Amino acid sequence: MTPPFTLFTFTETDGRPLPPGWKSYTSPEGLRYYVNCSSKETTWRHPSSSSILVIITLCSFSFLLQINCVTFPLPGEGPEQQLLKPDEWSYCDYFWTDKKDPQGTTSLPGFEVLLQKQLKGKQMQKEMSEFIHERIKIEEEYAKNLSKLSLSPLAAQEEGTLGEAWTQLKKSLHDEAEVHLKFSNKLHSEVEKPLLTFRGDNFKKDLKKYDHHIADLRKQLASRYASVEKARKALADRQKDLEVKTQQLEIKLSNKTEEDIKKARRKSTQAGDDLMRCVDLYNQTQSKWFEEMVTTSMELEKLEVERIEWIQQHLRQYTTLRHETDMFNQSTVEPVDQLLQNVDPAKDRELWVKENNTGEVRPVDMDI
Repeated sequence: MTPPFTLFTFTETDGRPLPPGWKSYTSPEGLRYYVNCSSKETTWRHPSSSSILVIITLCSFSFLLQINCVTFPLPGEGPEQQLLKPDEWSYCDYFWTDKKDPQGTTSLPGFEVLLQKQLKGKQMQKEMSEFIHERIKIEEEYAKNLSKLSLSPLAAQEEGTLGEAWTQLKKSLHDEAEVHLKFSNKLHSEVEKPLLTFRGDNFKKDLKKYDHHIADLRKQLASRYASVEKARKALADRQKDLEVKTQQLEIKLSNKTEEDIKKARRKSTQAGDDLMRCVDLYNQTQSKWFEEMVTTSMELEKLEVERIEWIQQHLRQYTTLRHETDMFNQSTVEPVDQLLQNVDPAKDRELWVKENNTGEVRPVDMDI
C-alpha cells in the first residue's frame, strides 16, 4: 500500500543545497535572503530549514482526506485506483469507508456492514428452517387426518364393483397418508435439520473474532493518527518559536539570540523527525489494517457464497421431494381409477340380484 504522503527534510550543514524553485540574494546591508520564484515568498532563513518541512507536510495533507483516522485521496486527485477484483462486485472493493445512519448521527464501519450481512444470513437461514418445520406440521396433520378418514365406516355397505372401488378409494387415503408421513420425515432430515444446523453456535463466535481483530487494528490506527496530529502540532509550535526568535534577531543582534535560534532550529528539526517517524508508524499500521481488511472481507464473501449454495441445494431437495410425493400420490389413486373404470351397473345388478333375490316365479292370472 503506497504511503499517503511523503515528508522531506534537509541537513543543517553549511553549503546546503537550495530546494527547487528557490534562489538566494544578498541585501545592501550584506545579509543573505531567499526568494521562492513561484510564490515570490521571501525569507531570511535558508529554505531547507524545517519550515519547508511544515509547508510540504501541509501541502501533502491538502491532497488527502482523513475519515475516522483512515486516509483517503481526495476525489479526482492522484492516480486512479483500480479495483482489486474488477467486474466481481467483491466485498474487498466496496466497504472501505464508514456508513452513516439515515439521521447522520452515527456511522458504522464498512466491516461491520459485512458482519451484519453474515448475521442476517444466519437469521434468514433459521427462519427458513422454521418455515419448513411449519410445512412438516401441516403434512403430519394431513397424514393423520387422512389415515383417520380411511377408517371411516361411511358407505361401508356399498356392494358390487362400485363397492370394491369405494373400498379401494378409502384404502388409498391410508396409502396417501403414508406417503405424506414419509414426505414430512424426509423434509425434517433432508431440509429442516440441515438448514437449522448449518454453521452452528460457533459461527457467531468466529464472527466476533473477525470483528475484534479488525476493531483492534482500527484502534491502533486511531492511536497512530493521534500521534501524527500531536507531532504536527508540536512541529508547528517549534516553527512558531523559531519565527519569533528570528524576528528578534532581525531587530537586535546578540550572541544570546543567535544561540537561541540554533537551539530553536535543532528543536524544530527534531520535531520534524518525530513527525516523520509518527507518519511512518501510521502508514505501517494502516497498511496492516488494509491487508487484513482485504483478507477478511474475502473470507466473509466466501462464507456468504457457501451459505447461499447450501440453502439452494436443500431447497432444491424440497422441490424434489415434493415432486416425488405427487408421483406417489398419483400411484395410490391409480388402482382407484382402474376400479372406477371397471364399474358396471349391469354387473352390480347381477351380483346383487343373485345374492338378494326372493324368487324368480312371477304372479299369474287367477282362474275361476
